[in-house]
Amino acid sequence: MRASLPVLVVAVFAAARLAAQQEPQRVVRGLSFEGNHAIDHYTLSAAIATTNSSTFATSPFLRWLGLGEKRPFNELEFRRDVVRLLLLYRQSGYMNAVIDTVVLRAARDVYVKFRIYEGDPVRLTRLDILGVDSILDVPPLKRALPLQVGDPFNRALFQASADTIVGRLRNRGYPYADVLRSYDVDAAALRAVAALEGVPGRRMRVGEVIITGAGQVDTGSVRRMLSVRPGDWFRQDQLYLTQRDLYGLGMFRSVNVVLADTVAGAGGDSTVRVIVRVAEAPLRRIRIGAGYGSLDCFRVQSGWTAYDFLGGARSLDLTGQFSKLGVGIPADAGFKQNVCHPLHDDATSDTVNYNATLSLRQPAFLSPRHTASVALFTERRSEFKAYTRQAVGANLAVTFNARRNIPITLGYSYSVGRTTADPAVYCQLFRLCDASEQAFLANRRRFGAVTISGVRNQTNSVLDPTVGGVVTATLTHSSRLVGSDTLYEFNRGQLEVSRYYPIGRRGAFAWRVLGGTILPARRISFAGQSVRFVPPDQRFYGGGPNSVRGYARNELGPRVYVTDSIEVNGTDTTYRNLQASATGGNAIFAANVEFRFPTPLFPDRMRVAVFADVGQVWEREDPTVRGVRFTPGLGVRFVTPLGPVRLDAAYSGYPAEAGVLYLLNRANNSLTAVTDSAGNPVPVHPSLPGGFWQRVVVQFAVGQAF
Repeated sequence: MRASLPVLVVAVFAAARLAAQQEPQRVVRGLSFEGNHAIDHYTLSAAIATTNSSTFATSPFLRWLGLGEKRPFNELEFRRDVVRLLLLYRQSGYMNAVIDTVVLRAARDVYVKFRIYEGDPVRLTRLDILGVDSILDVPPLKRALPLQVGDPFNRALFQASADTIVGRLRNRGYPYADVLRSYDVDAAALRAVAALEGVPGRRMRVGEVIITGAGQVDTGSVRRMLSVRPGDWFRQDQLYLTQRDLYGLGMFRSVNVVLADTVAGAGGDSTVRVIVRVAEAPLRRIRIGAGYGSLDCFRVQSGWTAYDFLGGARSLDLTGQFSKLGVGIPADAGFKQNVCHPLHDDATSDTVNYNATLSLRQPAFLSPRHTASVALFTERRSEFKAYTRQAVGANLAVTFNARRNIPITLGYSYSVGRTTADPAVYCQLFRLCDASEQAFLANRRRFGAVTISGVRNQTNSVLDPTVGGVVTATLTHSSRLVGSDTLYEFNRGQLEVSRYYPIGRRGAFAWRVLGGTILPARRISFAGQSVRFVPPDQRFYGGGPNSVRGYARNELGPRVYVTDSIEVNGTDTTYRNLQASATGGNAIFAANVEFRFPTPLFPDRMRVAVFADVGQVWEREDPTVRGVRFTPGLGVRFVTPLGPVRLDAAYSGYPAEAGVLYLLNRANNSLTAVTDSAGNPVPVHPSLPGGFWQRVVVQFAVGQAF
């Protein structure tokens, strides 16, 4: 004879109370579940009161430290946990689930295991949607519901399905829509039938929109940002969109956009009132920061922002930053030989980098959906072993459909400056090795470009996405027609696609594909050479923590080598002080796949990643580099408020890329291509490092690789 659940609850509580009075208090050293398939461990552990002690208090390797939180075992709550799990399974459709327990009690410790026999679930055999046929398209609506025919009859998903219908109705102009739920469960036959009946109420328009809480900020500025306007049909999603847009201005601590009336008719027979409640934040803010990066050495940055600048919800922002502190003039402290050792042979890091930008941003530009911005800047930035850019200029941009699913940005940039690279790069790419010719290429020039870019971001997190995807496309045109110097004429395009799939509660599978190309507009003749010139700062570079991780930054793709001495001893040739510089390329391809899953130790704070990267950078007119490179690896991620801190180790079974060799004459600082007896350039073919660990490249970064 099987007792009913209420009788079982009373009996369990009575027995538990008596046991609690007799048992000494113990610490939970282990908590596990066995036999559960329909409900994961995390959901089960969240549904009960008994919780495991922290890792330091449960791990046999760490317990001796005496650290970590020790959570006591409560006999009464443990007995109640059996009932909690039974209720959870019944709510999930498993009416015949049985919960057994195995408890190992020591003098001061206790180990708990819940053995679960789920049984067969009650399945939904029919789901009727009633009362909304004239408003919603019922067949596709049923396919979109969380609970489907054939699924276990989960009460939570049944409620979520009702909420889905309510949301659809409220987005069609029915602010007081409701859904009535009914169901019939045959536990013996393991079948359930259910119905959801919509009660739309009256279709209404937005009447008055009330704004409260705005003091220093002009309510007119707030009103221009609203997606909810009097006379429009009511839509619940427009309330959420308005709330998000107002938050994005940075002027408010909190924003709440809701119906002013809880019952129909309070705002008029066919209209509803909407209230926008805001709480203002300080309109002037200062930020200061400092940090360290292996390719930046020490860096500092600061900023000042004025929100609602001269009214209109616009913002004025002044930012400044310095990097290469400790290795670059005038702040060289000799750190290249110790704490900033990665920069010891980087010629581009000889001077401090800086950037100062003054930007003005205007939201609700012509429409609440568009945003305009203008920025003035001066900068000196260097790319590791590639180039240095010094410029002053301005950027103009208009983002159409801003803060929506697919914002499109049309921008124009204009600057006057110079880009310099290793002299050997000019020799290799453009066959211009004379110092005067190279100086001509590196002179200050005008650079103008029109850029159009679009982003479709459907991920669940900016810092650490696990669901959804991102598609980014960018096209850039530079020519005399848009203000560029005649030397700068090219078209550049890049497409990047990323997707993320959840694995359990904390894990994810992610992949990314990136491709790009540069098409110079025309050839130019200079110093007897026919040149397709693309400035080094606009070329593609590969390798690094966000690219093919088996290569250090900018070490993937074409390279050029410079030596100041060549020694020949029989068949052996030795190059003294051999230095390599990245030339970049006019085509790039990269693909990455990655599994991310939690670690047994600190699963909420640590992740392990298994990844594989493939890619290459090419110069289409130079056949030196061929094929793609494949580099697998492992990584660890530490969760922080700023995003994942990432340490990756990738194995590269390839030597460094080959490249043409040039001889440097230090007396007159001239370069000469090294040729063989037939006059052909002599390439350098670096050998593959001998040991396994010498072929492992370690990358450190903040944020996911993609």
